[in-house]
Amino acid sequence: MAVDERDRHSSRERALGLLYEAHAKHLSIDEVVDALPLAPDPFCLDLLGAVTRNRAAAEALVADAAVGWSFDRMAVIDRLICTLAACELLDRAEPPVAVVLDEAIELAKTYSTDDSGRFVNGLLVTVAKKARPAA
Repeated sequence: MAVDERDRHSSRERALGLLYEAHAKHLSIDEVVDALPLAPDPFCLDLLGAVTRNRAAAEALVADAAVGWSFDRMAVIDRLICTLAACELLDRAEPPVAVVLDEAIELAKTYSTDDSGRFVNGLLVTVAKKARPAA
């Protein structure tokens, strides 16, 4: 049975929220998840696992793509959205690159500044070419 894309969008939103909480509280992702009264859905946990496994490589790709911007200078939410998307691209053969980018852009438009959708798109197009060169 195929997973509804609305459910996947909600899972990505939840993953972003948990990444932000971990960042704000200076905790690991596992510490944040372990403290929850109810575990996130399996796709959210899979995304968080991808971040745990691929964060350093993803952050390096994002930093390299951010010509003229240091990684630390980026808005925290934009940085986390790009890291989440880059980790998904690195860790999974599916979904298609376009879906990952569209989801990241929607998260940026919803949770960050008016210019963040374009900023995230620009970075992730470059990241995707390196993370999934065959796509």
